[in-house]
Amino acid sequence: MPYPGSLYERSASAPPVPPGLPLVIALTGFTDAGSAVSQLVDHFREELEPIPLVVFSNDVLLDYRARRPIVSFEQDHLTDYRPPRLELSLAHDALGQAFLLLAGYEPDFAWDAFSETVLAFADDYAVSTVTWVHAIPMPVPHTRPIGTTVSGTRSDLTEAHSVWQPHTQVPSTAGHLLEYRFAESGARVAGFVLLIPHYLADTEYPAAALAGLDSLGVATGLVFQGDDLRDENKDYVAKVAEQVEGSDELSRMLQGLEERYDAYMAGSTLATPMIHTGDLPSADELAAELERFLASRPSPDEDKRA
Repeated sequence: MPYPGSLYERSASAPPVPPGLPLVIALTGFTDAGSAVSQLVDHFREELEPIPLVVFSNDVLLDYRARRPIVSFEQDHLTDYRPPRLELSLAHDALGQAFLLLAGYEPDFAWDAFSETVLAFADDYAVSTVTWVHAIPMPVPHTRPIGTTVSGTRSDLTEAHSVWQPHTQVPSTAGHLLEYRFAESGARVAGFVLLIPHYLADTEYPAAALAGLDSLGVATGLVFQGDDLRDENKDYVAKVAEQVEGSDELSRMLQGLEERYDAYMAGSTLATPMIHTGDLPSADELAAELERFLASRPSPDEDKRA
């Protein structure tokens, strides 16, 4: 299959890649509840130092006006320009196990050409499995483990880890198209949808990223530490708990979510469905209140300086 070469550039210093590695995909974009995928991408780039093999073209794939690059301004001059990055890289987990990582922004354009290119590279590298993660808001409590919906061709993962299996139609992402094309090709592919508490969906929720790392580990056998994320999550959860304890409305909301979640997970036929919101406060109201509270709290570094 010929590559649409204008979509990417190969790295001149790319190392040799052994065949049979798992491919992990993390694309930010349409829905990223709890900033799960954004945090995963940052974690991979900062902690694992992946080596780029292929750099995709922003000028072909990115809508700059929808997602504007960052420029730094110092008093009277510009000091830095940071365009988004979408790269296929070689990375290694905490045990030194190699894997391929496709990480960065979700393409705005040329989805068909992009998916054909990714599948062609996967074929060239003879990838063993393909796993991707994204996150959506759900009316579930943060006091329970983050659940997942699993799709793809790996029935073992679906049976073991898919807590919600809907029949529905949803707006597609580039990740969905990649999964669909990989499944058509006969690849071993799995997509994990993280079900994030709806009232925390607009915040940067460290537990969402940790759940993503866990899902990727289950599917690939890779080991990710995430110690920094765990430390951040302890502080984050403590702040949320303080806010909930100080509000009768939030306490009732959380108790209702817990009861519905527990009944759903127990398989009771009398349970109110987990996705029912009833007369709960809206996601926007809860997220706004919690976000205001979290933003008003000092960071751990500020606490230490105080």
